[in-house]
Amino acid sequence: MSKNALITGITGQDGPYLAKFLIEKGYNVYGFLARRGSDTLWRLRYLNIIDDVKIIDGDLLDLSSLIRALETSKADEVYNLAAQSFVGTSWQQPILTTQVTGFSVVNVLEAIRIVNNKIKFYQASTSEMFGKTSETIQCEDTVFHPRSPYGVAKMFGHYITINYRESFNIFGCAGILFNHESPIRGIEFVTRKVTDAVARIKYGKQKKVYLGNIDAQRDWGYAKDYVEAMWLMLQQDKPDDYVVATGKTFSVREMCETAFSYVGLNYKDYVEIDPKLYRPAEVERLLGNPKKAKEKLGWEAKTSMKELIELMAEADLERVKNER
Repeated sequence: MSKNALITGITGQDGPYLAKFLIEKGYNVYGFLARRGSDTLWRLRYLNIIDDVKIIDGDLLDLSSLIRALETSKADEVYNLAAQSFVGTSWQQPILTTQVTGFSVVNVLEAIRIVNNKIKFYQASTSEMFGKTSETIQCEDTVFHPRSPYGVAKMFGHYITINYRESFNIFGCAGILFNHESPIRGIEFVTRKVTDAVARIKYGKQKKVYLGNIDAQRDWGYAKDYVEAMWLMLQQDKPDDYVVATGKTFSVREMCETAFSYVGLNYKDYVEIDPKLYRPAEVERLLGNPKKAKEKLGWEAKTSMKELIELMAEADLERVKNER
């Protein structure tokens, strides 16, 4: 019998990749979506799954709509990917970020507890929770020190998942995902901002790209690889939390060099530093240890940073080329 999955954040970056992955495994996939005036379904169309996902209207801050979504979908698994996920915006909208990214998690967990506490739950945690860590490489036991309202909100979601697992025996897992990108990443994120700029500069539609701290280092992976880890967590006998990462780190500068080199350009001629783009509290370096995910889930990243950035650059070259 087919399983049913409910995905919040179905229109973000990870939601469509996860939906496609689950559909290919025979799941009935439902997407929980707050209606907006603008078109938010383009990523589902990009991956050619728009007709395979059943959309349920609702809002994460409205418990009643979450309860109805669980009853309608008869979900066996819930993947909570929804969030205000752009770190920069979290300083401009800290209250909204706290509500949507943090407090909403307890709404989903409460809905599960009320409707069917046998539903398996995945919470999208983040490496931004580590923030100003003193450890060179971060694992599941590393102490959190978030440096943004986004990181703080995610930490609440992480711990409330653990709390409901321990208090109500809910099968709740948290995936501590390090930076993961793709051709459908939002244009405001630095990797996609750079690959889009590469394409526009190559075709003469843009002259420069303005960035902040290009010496910040991150562990970058491919979102399409990472959604498999989410699913694997919910297939285990016992719920647990896992770091999902490549185990390798690169600076924003190195990422720029890779992207511009792909089209035969030198990033130094096109990247300008804008002090206004520096974060109020910077996280200089994040590097994940995926050992537990590899040993217990049998998961490891398949795509290198160079392959990822070139894949994104190629997709943006195609997009810009076809713009009217």
